[in-house]
Amino acid sequence: MSHSPELKAAIDAAEAAAAVIRALYQRNLAVTTKADQSPVTEADVRAEEAIHEVLRTRFPDHGFYGEETGRHNAQAESVWLVDPIDGTKSFVRECPFFSTQIALMRAGELVLGVSSAPAYAEVAWAERGQGAFLNGKPIRVSATSELAQSIVSTGNLKSLALSAVGWRRLGDLIGSISRIRGYGDFVHYHLLARGSLDVVIESDVNILDIAALTVIVREAGGVFTDLNGKAVGLGTTSVIATNAVLYQRIRDALGGTL
Repeated sequence: MSHSPELKAAIDAAEAAAAVIRALYQRNLAVTTKADQSPVTEADVRAEEAIHEVLRTRFPDHGFYGEETGRHNAQAESVWLVDPIDGTKSFVRECPFFSTQIALMRAGELVLGVSSAPAYAEVAWAERGQGAFLNGKPIRVSATSELAQSIVSTGNLKSLALSAVGWRRLGDLIGSISRIRGYGDFVHYHLLARGSLDVVIESDVNILDIAALTVIVREAGGVFTDLNGKAVGLGTTSVIATNAVLYQRIRDALGGTL
């Protein structure tokens, strides 16, 4: 299977980050708290440096938007969106629910995504129009068509929980499905893209957390928007991701609660 030069670069960059992360995982690293109260470690910074080096060398004219180093040449037509360790809190507590997220946005559209989970030896990738893959094998969202048979996974829900209407509607939805889970982070998106669960709902995310996963889920045949049904963009903070059959039913059930 051939990759475009950009996809090859993103996969190579993810592999470079994985080497850094594996060497530092479970090493009791010092943790610094950023202005937004999120943690950062040496592994975050060094992994982002490794990613930036690969991408800058291959595509010097592309912009770069990194979780740790911010925006560089952000006005470029093509901009890399990078979170070197999405799930730093998990990383620090030696929980394997963390990943490297690398996406490419071209002219405002997400066109490529790589999601690498070093602790799981799992890498998902997709490029617009080329399908989605997990460890080299094609993946596809489920064909589940009934809410009563569906498995829903939730992630960060603080804002939804603070909305009385939203919380009630989520509760009503949970009462109509088969199972509710809370895998969170990259885990439930990989499971969704390979058809192992049917719906992901989150109300508190950052675009760097979900940009690559958006491309992967869409290329696996899924639908990925915010809770109000709006397309994913730099300002997106919430998620409904599911297969095409269930999407409108989930949207109607939640009713645009944020």
